[in-house]
Amino acid sequence: MTHRDAAAQDLAWVQQVQRHGDRTAFAQLIRRHQGPLRALLRRLCGGQVALADELAQEACLRAWQALPGFRGDAQVRTWLYRLAYNEFLQHRRRAESQLVAASEPLPEHDEATASAGAPLARSVAMSLDVQKALMQLSPAERDAVVCCCMAEFSHSEAAEVLGWPLGTVKTHVLRGRAKLQTILAAWAPTPSGDAT
Repeated sequence: MTHRDAAAQDLAWVQQVQRHGDRTAFAQLIRRHQGPLRALLRRLCGGQVALADELAQEACLRAWQALPGFRGDAQVRTWLYRLAYNEFLQHRRRAESQLVAASEPLPEHDEATASAGAPLARSVAMSLDVQKALMQLSPAERDAVVCCCMAEFSHSEAAEVLGWPLGTVKTHVLRGRAKLQTILAAWAPTPSGDAT
């Protein structure tokens, strides 16, 4: 399904909810977006899965409550992500001390993961390092990088989600990516075939 087709289907489901209170259409809409929405929130929350899932659930509740007033000024996808980002911001404002706790590393992988082999262990280690590196960015840089580089929003879509001017998003993405490249330099591929 193309991006345009998906956006049209989202809008059709929204109209079903608005006209008929169709819970099945709402469930379809949420089912399509819940995985990526949770993934975005998990990155923003520093890997705290339970917190991210709770915020995603709150965002879905807010979406259900707000859908009757949805006018279509934004794509349904960016509107949903904006609601989720607002939930994250409210949480961050209420509990800034929890944001510091979010910088703790994710739990170590278990025995089954360790026995699966070096590639998986390397992947887990890299994921942990990326999460730690993200927590070293400023909140604005982290939010912009997560939206554009991990949730794969365009800069203009991220500007809608974050509620920032386009130039601000671009600046924070540029700064955040530069910092991540420095922090994660050890993961950079080494040229193969170099003679020493």
